Amino acid sequence: MQYPGSVAGGGESGGEELPGRAAGFDALVARAAALIADAGHSRVVLGICGPPGSGKTTLVLALAAALSADGRLGAEAVAHVPMDGFHLADAELRRLGLLERKGAAATFDPAGYAALLRRLRGGEDGIVYAPAFERDLEQPLAGAIPVLPSARLILTEGNYLLRDEGPWRAVRTQLDETWFCSVDQQARRARLVERHERFGKSPAQARAWVREVDEANAREIDATAGTADLVVPEHAIDEAYRVLAG
Repeated sequence: MQYPGSVAGGGESGGEELPGRAAGFDALVARAAALIADAGHSRVVLGICGPPGSGKTTLVLALAAALSADGRLGAEAVAHVPMDGFHLADAELRRLGLLERKGAAATFDPAGYAALLRRLRGGEDGIVYAPAFERDLEQPLAGAIPVLPSARLILTEGNYLLRDEGPWRAVRTQLDETWFCSVDQQARRARLVERHERFGKSPAQARAWVREVDEANAREIDATAGTADLVVPEHAIDEAYRVLAG
């Protein structure tokens, strides 16, 4: 189905159709609303993917605000469930020898993430609690996000939603649609450095972490963009920033 909010991809590459590109933020809101309408009484799980610093969380928060303001849906129709809640705790990363690679695919619990998405898709009558990631602590926090029975759209965002390897494949099967955030690489890296500084790293430590850890992950994530249903360009992310800024 051709949903509103996209233009056709650039033909075919290797026999596979390329994902379409979003026209703008308003078109993304319309596309998400159409997904909800087409699902009827069933829940929809929309995955937002992209490398670190690409604006995934900003886009999700802006989408949630716009959709929740739509009187036809209601204020509690959208829930935000981030993949980052499935970071392994530092104690476990230390045991595995992965603490210095925190943020790589191997430092998450994809099976647990897929199980939660499967449960959310089932539309249980009661509240389902999801974990969050507390950046002040740099640790996952269990039971931090209540997903109410009224939620019709689950917005989930993370780096590895399109990873086609091992238990990550089960994550992709729980997503009704996936969007990939494609932004300027230099600006993305600058945002990452600023984020790491904001949460306690020195400027030198922040730059080193981005260069040695985040960028290795980003290259791996960028390689999955072609399997997304839609590519979200930078101007749409910029519009989302403006929406949140008011």
